[in-house]
Amino acid sequence: MSSTEVSSRARLFHGAHLPLVLGVVSLVTLGAFENRAVGTALPTMVREFDALGSFGLANAAPNAGYLVSLAVAGLWADRRGPIPALRAGAITFGLAQLLVGTAQGMPMVVAGRLLSGLAEGLLDVALMVLVARALPAVLRPRMFSLFAAMWILPSVLGPLLTGVITEQFGWRWVFLGALALLVPSWLLLQPAMRQSASTPAPERSPEDAAELVASRAALPWAFGASVALFTMTLAGDQLEAHPLIAGLAIPISLAVLAAAAVRVMPRGTFTARRGFPAVVAVRGLGGAAFAGAGAYLPLLLTLQHDFSPSRAGVTLSITGVSWAFGSWLQGRDHRMPRTSVLRIGLALMAVGLAGTSLLAWTDTTTWAGLAGWTVAGIGMGLSTSSLSVLTLDLSDANNSGRNSSAAQMASTMSIATALAVSGTLLALNAAHPTRWVFGTIIAASAALALAGLLTSARVRPAS
Repeated sequence: MSSTEVSSRARLFHGAHLPLVLGVVSLVTLGAFENRAVGTALPTMVREFDALGSFGLANAAPNAGYLVSLAVAGLWADRRGPIPALRAGAITFGLAQLLVGTAQGMPMVVAGRLLSGLAEGLLDVALMVLVARALPAVLRPRMFSLFAAMWILPSVLGPLLTGVITEQFGWRWVFLGALALLVPSWLLLQPAMRQSASTPAPERSPEDAAELVASRAALPWAFGASVALFTMTLAGDQLEAHPLIAGLAIPISLAVLAAAAVRVMPRGTFTARRGFPAVVAVRGLGGAAFAGAGAYLPLLLTLQHDFSPSRAGVTLSITGVSWAFGSWLQGRDHRMPRTSVLRIGLALMAVGLAGTSLLAWTDTTTWAGLAGWTVAGIGMGLSTSSLSVLTLDLSDANNSGRNSSAAQMASTMSIATALAVSGTLLALNAAHPTRWVFGTIIAASAALALAGLLTSARVRPAS
């Protein structure tokens, strides 16, 4: 049977694949709603507990937990299969929602947010490995386009729904409701989990065993990176109040993060060695480019274009819809090489970010700047989903967990670094942020996307 015939017969929402797809979609959607809900409910929570000073702590905790759990989940999934990590992630997610939903003070909220980050890392990697083992390669691009599509409703309706629940019933039911929805999502995954559990473990070569030993040795560095990320986020929040301490903490944290990255990333990442190391490098560059600009667009629209807070949130809606559309395009059967789709996405991101910079440099072309951000979002959807497919294409059953973990860790670390540097630049000009501050941040993001485009030529191993 030809590959074309296989492609035409393979369907996500038919036959044996249907329970897996429904279960994965349910978990991803649930996680997306929880992610969007926190941003809406957290201001009410800190006011109720009279703990505004803990706002930054509650926001930084999930990232710290996420970074550690990514490293652990990659090793765990490769050694024991995706099921134990998936089960641990679901239990941790449930505990996180229960802890926040019944919190009697901000320490419980921060602890719950830390557990939420741990759960997200476990679930992300375990679901990637489960998809790699349960779905044929031809269906993976469509599956990853679904991943992105499941963020549309949470991005558009999540803040509104959370606001209604918070006002009518109280913020606690936002988290306790997510706990109730976890059960049906978990039940939908049971057939795919039983199938994966019955699959014999792959034979491990000496090279695979050596890589496992090296990955275990890197775990303390992943923990160090998590602490550095947490410290760097807090220092950025305190730069104006405690400039000397924060000014020292940020560069020290960056140094620790850089040292940790060298040890937890695959060898050859920082030289973009051909093959998977180049995939990781491009994932880091693209993530930093998009998030580094997107984090400041609502503030830019509010300060420079006199948008209300609700109108400025249009960038979040544009992000969700355009990213999902780009990912949907990536999943179509367009018969283009995956590397070509990746390069198109990165090119669109670089051009789109250049157009987005008009929001900083001019006062009369808001529509053009937002159009540029839409193009950048489409490019991000194309490139991120393509990188996820390439990660699995360049992996096998012995290392798909570690490779998925490395790619996501690269994105997390690079985004944290970009936000720390740009946040420091903004903090130094907090009294009178001029257009050149925002323009520099967005222009630097466009340059990172261009660097990713140039590096993408190396994502395929040499013949």
